[in-house]
Amino acid sequence: MKEFMLLIRNEGDQKTGLSPEQHQLFLKDCEIYIEKLVKKGALISAQPLIREGKMISGTPGAWKEGPYHEGSEIIVGYYHVLAEDIEAAIAIAKGNPEFAYSKLAKIEVRPVKMKEASTGFEYPKKHNR
Repeated sequence: MKEFMLLIRNEGDQKTGLSPEQHQLFLKDCEIYIEKLVKKGALISAQPLIREGKMISGTPGAWKEGPYHEGSEIIVGYYHVLAEDIEAAIAIAKGNPEFAYSKLAKIEVRPVKMKEASTGFEYPKKHNR
């Protein structure tokens, strides 16, 4: 199995227009989706991201720091999954409830690099808390 990151992208907070009942349905659908991935042994981790944050850029000694722009596309959450190949990871992404609740949702499916080919360095898999 290979590791993939499913980066959930959306325009600002597309779910602000949902009624409280619809929002609860969305959350329940996410819970069901996560439970299915856990049962299949396909989920490493998944979390939504709080919309407030900072964007940093620049170089050491010349850093720039600014807020996100609400009208622009942002990453609103992620799923770290296991799949046989990118096609299987895409199939997992297509089942995400985000698509049922936002017409502007996108999911970026990216393989996770586990090892540097030129040096043999293996990236750590787990962080101690």
